[in-house]
Amino acid sequence: MFVRISILYIPVFLLLSLAGCKADKKASAMMASEKELPERFLVVLGVAQDAGYPQIGCTKECCTSYWKGQEEKKHVTCLALVDRIANQYWLFEATPDITHQLHSVQSYLITKDDYSPDGIFITHAHIGHYSGLMQLGREAMGAKAVPVWTMPRLDSFLLNNGPWSQLVALNNIQLQTLHADSTVSVNPSLKVTPLKVPHRDEYSETVGFIIQSDKKKVLFIPDIDKWEKWEKDIIAEVGKVDMALLDGTFYKNGELPGRDMSEVPHPFVEESLQKFSALSSPEKSKIIFIHFNHTNPLLKKESAEKKNVKADGFDVAEQGMVIEL
Repeated sequence: MFVRISILYIPVFLLLSLAGCKADKKASAMMASEKELPERFLVVLGVAQDAGYPQIGCTKECCTSYWKGQEEKKHVTCLALVDRIANQYWLFEATPDITHQLHSVQSYLITKDDYSPDGIFITHAHIGHYSGLMQLGREAMGAKAVPVWTMPRLDSFLLNNGPWSQLVALNNIQLQTLHADSTVSVNPSLKVTPLKVPHRDEYSETVGFIIQSDKKKVLFIPDIDKWEKWEKDIIAEVGKVDMALLDGTFYKNGELPGRDMSEVPHPFVEESLQKFSALSSPEKSKIIFIHFNHTNPLLKKESAEKKNVKADGFDVAEQGMVIEL
């Protein structure tokens, strides 16, 4: 049986408040302690698009509601893969919010004596997905030989362009090359497989990841141009996994007034809802939307759009959500 446990956490006090378990359907809310965390799991450390929420320079209602105290800050999309038995964790994405995210993930570990992750997997070279690497350098954390898993073009980009090349030269990071559809075992119980996806690849390829234990698989695709442009069938891919965290950047077309949204192609959530509408309820319940632009109403604590997505049988990622592996 697949179980997803949603967690609300307060990093300042390192308290965990589990709010809700899910097997084949949503269950009533429950409270639990840190001791009830799974042995191995993914935790969502951020849900926003690359620029975070609120977004710099935004004077629209979507962001001014934060400054008025009506909405909470949302970190840039990031996952942590945690193995509490081995006391190890790996990040998926190195975001501009990495300082807060590394601090938050410590509350999920048994021993909290080293902030350095056991590795970082990066999907592509857009600012929200790799720029946090600079915080590992000598001006900041001064990390020691953190493995950073990248596809070949991104590997070359980091190796041959400053300031990223300095991270390599000073052994703050050690680049590990990934290859599409080739599985990496990060420890005896956990594996990661990159899946190449179409996206705006100015500096690197773009991938999603299948993250799996001996029991379960989770698909993570925070960025893709359109589902129809992918050589793989997204419905078939969802059918192969236990849970899928999928690109929900924009809710609908026209969300950026005065801008041609074809310049920043993503599958609109409205398009995805239509594409997945014929799925059975158990298949729909696997799908969790993530990576929300500041204009996306799914970022709001409460919105009609969020209620509609959930009423249709899907879910919306929240910071602190835990997915058992």
